[in-house]
Amino acid sequence: MSTTRPYSPGDRGPEPEAAGDADGTPSLPPADVGRAAGHQSRRLNLVGAAGIVPLARDFTREALHAWGWMPADTADRRAAAEDVLLVVSELVTNACLHAEGPDELRISCDSKLLRIEVSDRGAGQPAPRTPHRAGRPGGHGMFIVQRLCMDWGVLRSPGVPGKTVWAEVGAPA
Repeated sequence: MSTTRPYSPGDRGPEPEAAGDADGTPSLPPADVGRAAGHQSRRLNLVGAAGIVPLARDFTREALHAWGWMPADTADRRAAAEDVLLVVSELVTNACLHAEGPDELRISCDSKLLRIEVSDRGAGQPAPRTPHRAGRPGGHGMFIVQRLCMDWGVLRSPGVPGKTVWAEVGAPA
């Protein structure tokens, strides 16, 4: 897994200063699917879907627009949004190639990071290929995820087939 997280797992760092209305009370952004105390989330069922990778990217792009990541007004914000779309593509593609296809895509974000989760029924354990050979075709998916994300990992539930591969990307400043 990546070791580039600036804070320990579970610690998302210091809270940003809250924006407020003219009277000083905190303002809340418009309602969104799965919102709780600044946390926003969306789910996409991919079982039986056609064109899964473009579908997942379009779903993610819509969420990024709704959550203010797009359209990006700076190069850093644009790069962060493109990183998220690439990570979604890689995780969904890996589930297609190595795990009989993804079951569900979940994305969630708060003020500090965006989390991507792809669930599938596969038994395999994703890992970056080592040594990584940039000039060879294939085998770059998890290497890309590792390079672009603050952290990533695999969750399994005892007695339940499959896994959830997750990755976290830092929110743009």
